[in-house]
Amino acid sequence: MAAVHVTVWDDRDRVGGDRAPTASMVPAPPAAAAAPALFVHNIFTWGSDSAYGFAGQRPLADSRRLLLMDRRGYGDSPDTARSDFDDDAEDVVEVLGDGACAVGPGGAHLVGHGNGAVAALIAAARRPDLVRSLALIQPSAFTAAADHPVVADLLDRVRDGTPGIPDGVTPEQYLRASTEGLGMTVPEPTSRRLRAVATSMRERPIWEAEIPLEVIRGAALPILVICGTWERAPAAYREHVGLPLMAVAESLADSLGGRLLRVPGYYPHTQEPAAVNAALREFWG
Repeated sequence: MAAVHVTVWDDRDRVGGDRAPTASMVPAPPAAAAAPALFVHNIFTWGSDSAYGFAGQRPLADSRRLLLMDRRGYGDSPDTARSDFDDDAEDVVEVLGDGACAVGPGGAHLVGHGNGAVAALIAAARRPDLVRSLALIQPSAFTAAADHPVVADLLDRVRDGTPGIPDGVTPEQYLRASTEGLGMTVPEPTSRRLRAVATSMRERPIWEAEIPLEVIRGAALPILVICGTWERAPAAYREHVGLPLMAVAESLADSLGGRLLRVPGYYPHTQEPAAVNAALREFWG
């Protein structure tokens, strides 16, 4: 079994069960016809979280099995001294190859958000035979777009000794500074949320990740990159986070020959789940 926790959603047996069928309702495809999808989350969250995770993608379970991986130190997965995208990628590969998760022959559709998208990219490069398609939601793959001026400026700032998290800062303080401090709503500081924040505070810097673009191009995987438009985001958040993420999304879609989808807002899958879910359904076919 995989070393991390995986939440499994499969609602195919309930489709149409609580309502009368109509001419417009399309029957769910048989289990053998719909490959599962594995989701890998970003920071401050876990797979099934409604604030930053993939709770909004639950409707997709009406036609296929959804696997929501909790990265190490998040959700129901074991603690870790330091979260690391390389370890996460190995965990993704393990889940994809784990018979207990019933991924099946040909692998699964792989979806990653933020830092989880970086792990998904690395995992897809390591075992492309286990991946049917790759959907990247605002990937934090900054080194893959290092020649873009906005991204280069970000990398220069963080690599030139931008102060890290000061000693003594608590997860609750860090959560508040990272949300309220940028003009956003602070999620309820539950013990589960604060554990996720504490793990995020110890993550290996994502700008150390080297993305194996040539290997991924060579695998010829179908690729969808989803990015917010960020016009409704708080100004500071848009300037320091949104602009680099939009540049990365554009660069990855171009360099990997993928499709770029822009949706309103700055957390596409939680703020505009219907649009993202419709795009994933079309992408998966």
